[in-house]
Amino acid sequence: MCQSPYIVEAQSLCKLYNGVAAVSGINFRIKRGELYGFLGPNGAGKTTTMRMIQCVSPITSGSLTVNGMFVGRDDRDIKAIIGVAPQDDSLDQDLSVIDNLVVYAGYFDIPRNKAISIGEGLLKFFHMEERKKARIDSLSGGMRRRLVIARALINSPTILILDEPASGLDPQARHLIWEKLRDLKSQGASMILTTHYMEEASQLCDRISIMDQGSIVLTGNPTGLVKENVGNEVIEFSISDNADKILGSINERYEIDGDLCIIYAKNPSSVLGKLAKYEISSLSRRPATLEDLFLKTTGRQLKSGP
Repeated sequence: MCQSPYIVEAQSLCKLYNGVAAVSGINFRIKRGELYGFLGPNGAGKTTTMRMIQCVSPITSGSLTVNGMFVGRDDRDIKAIIGVAPQDDSLDQDLSVIDNLVVYAGYFDIPRNKAISIGEGLLKFFHMEERKKARIDSLSGGMRRRLVIARALINSPTILILDEPASGLDPQARHLIWEKLRDLKSQGASMILTTHYMEEASQLCDRISIMDQGSIVLTGNPTGLVKENVGNEVIEFSISDNADKILGSINERYEIDGDLCIIYAKNPSSVLGKLAKYEISSLSRRPATLEDLFLKTTGRQLKSGP
């Protein structure tokens, strides 16, 4: 039988809480070996979606498969092939670093000697082999996050689920975790993450889905989505008395945020040429980013020029 190229597939997936839709009939497919991101504001439905993939929250309707197995029917087998790195580390403070891995391996019926060997290999991968006998309370935030991800890998999972993998870390620790996730991806790992760091999604994800109010609004490659839906550059300037006249001359998408006008320019040179005819203060231009797309999609009301 030919194996599906998709590790996770959802069709008309719905989750209701007391009759209220947290996830409203969404469709998505995650490829094998892909790093896929769910983005969205709080309450968008991304965490609920991840919990359904993990088989810890029953689906209300629709279909959801993981590695060809059906959530709601094959939950035990699905859980056996998933590794989960939660945002809350839940590490055992009374155990050493290596013992946290060994004890967790017991949930997957991995013999102790084998668990020690796997654990030591994971600690080496995450540059923590010298801390294997250390207590958890002696670890930095970055080390704790690396240990949580290492713990999620103890059962050699087919798919790794990461909830805010670099949340609250300093830039150095964050980039080290990103480096290790790239290494895992280069080894063929399939990963799903949620994050509020737009840079993290841009740096790591092959594809993303932006969710809002329980629905998937956009799906695709981060760079491609930004170029298609925002433009090449963003031009910003303070609004003046003749703002209507200025914006009326620009055939580009724009929006107003307080006293700031934000133009999503596919042809920035043309826009700047038109703006040069007016007296404008605080003019700036910069490359369009995933954050611009996120805010445009989920947080602001878009207007269009004529």
